[in-house]
Amino acid sequence: MTDFQKRVYAALRAVPRGAVVTYAGLARMVACGSCRAVGQALRMNPHAPRVPCHRVIASDLSIGGYQGAKDGARVRKKLALLAAEGVHFAHGRLLDPRRVLVVPTR
Repeated sequence: MTDFQKRVYAALRAVPRGAVVTYAGLARMVACGSCRAVGQALRMNPHAPRVPCHRVIASDLSIGGYQGAKDGARVRKKLALLAAEGVHFAHGRLLDPRRVLVVPTR
């Protein structure tokens, strides 16, 4: 595991149950300018669900991917994990934007 992956996973553990963060927000949390790099680190997450990568969504408040998939069974699993935490989606978008953890820009 790289130092970057460790930073991403540590930051993600700070996202509480019932909240989500965008890939861009998580990138800001670890002082990284690349949402894609964060996504790749999450794709390699060996610590799920202790490191809750299901809590990361796209900036447009759509579900984003999960375990390397953009749709199908893996994304349905992500939706189910979030629903169990009270985070719901309809028509492909987060129903309650107040669930998004706001990460200030630096």
